[in-house]
Amino acid sequence: MESKIGKFFESVGTFFTGGDHIPWCDADIVAGCEREVADAEKSDSDAVKSESLMRLSWALVHSKREENVQRGIAMLEASQVGTTNPLMERERMYLLAVGHYRSGDYSRSRQLVERCLEIAPDWRQALTLKKAIEDRITKDGVIGIGIAATAVGLVAGGIAAALSRKK
Repeated sequence: MESKIGKFFESVGTFFTGGDHIPWCDADIVAGCEREVADAEKSDSDAVKSESLMRLSWALVHSKREENVQRGIAMLEASQVGTTNPLMERERMYLLAVGHYRSGDYSRSRQLVERCLEIAPDWRQALTLKKAIEDRITKDGVIGIGIAATAVGLVAGGIAAALSRKK
């Protein structure tokens, strides 16, 4: 019985805090990736440059700072042109989906994650993100309905109070 009550309170807490299982990244990791990109620019290898840019993009879209997330999205969108490697394309789409999810654009994020799942239907990261997106859309819808119902109740209460004063 206690475990059921504990699970109930945990689920309610998760509902209101928006708990997902998408990792976050702090400023130190972003700074380390930026140094890595600067060092890779000195390299002659395009593969080293590309890998360091992907790591920086990953760190940026997983950042808690909105400006980093937007920067990561811009980097990924710019680098998406001319990609011929399907695995790299899938990774870029997934990171774009994470970025859009972090920035609150759930419909765009869902489109991108569904494209990832067309390429790799059993990809666990993409499935986890898709569930997080759907949960967030559902949560926002429930909150929106609650706000609308409260507004309607307040208006109806105000009208009822005004009518009762007239009598």
